[in-house]
Amino acid sequence: MVDGERIFGKGRIVVEKRIILKGHSPESKPSTIGKREGPLPRTIFLLSPADSSGIRAKMLFSPKAQSGLAQRLRHSGATLGEVYSFISGLYFRGKLAYAERFKNPTPGIAGVHVITAAAGLLLPQALVTLPRLRRISATRVDPANPDYRRPLDRDALRLRALLEPHTQVVLLGSIATPKYVLPLLEVFRERLLFPKDFAGRGDMSRGSLLLRCCSRGVPLEYAPVVSLHRGPRLPKLGGSSRRGYPGELEP
Repeated sequence: MVDGERIFGKGRIVVEKRIILKGHSPESKPSTIGKREGPLPRTIFLLSPADSSGIRAKMLFSPKAQSGLAQRLRHSGATLGEVYSFISGLYFRGKLAYAERFKNPTPGIAGVHVITAAAGLLLPQALVTLPRLRRISATRVDPANPDYRRPLDRDALRLRALLEPHTQVVLLGSIATPKYVLPLLEVFRERLLFPKDFAGRGDMSRGSLLLRCCSRGVPLEYAPVVSLHRGPRLPKLGGSSRRGYPGELEP
């Protein structure tokens, strides 16, 4: 709505126009960000990996790369969080900042873990060199691929054994495919959660949303991933689901 406000001066009239937006901001859909009362519950975060086959990843892998990050990868190494933030850009940077801001793990347990293609769960502070980055990226992120599943199952089970009973395990990643959801649901079941406001958003929108939450100091609301399951009942651990995907998940 345009509202005209008259400002009177010597011998002239100046008209100032103010733009007043009603409703939600055009850049984003309504969110469930709100005030949270009381202490945060025990919470850890699992972050989906950056795509190591994309253009920005190839910039690092190229033998001609001259950036400071590329040089450190070839020599002293760089942290996994830094590397994935470069490869993925806003989305992973938002996930990492949000997870670090709102983690509340059991004492002695890391609150942020990164899913990798071939090395299970790694900490974002883990130092990687270019050869190691190639190794942990050198397989398909597919629940039917044992090179991906075995390390992830191993680390997820170890993590579950260390957590307090009511710890929330929040997945910051896609639930539209089985690649993360299926292995993690088998281990964490009902305690595996997902940000409600991720549904229907693209990666850039999710990254922006997460950074806004950090600046406001208020976390998103979460929903159990299992409640979104639209297929047959989940099998028990070690069941036949490791050969395929029993149902369908949508955001």
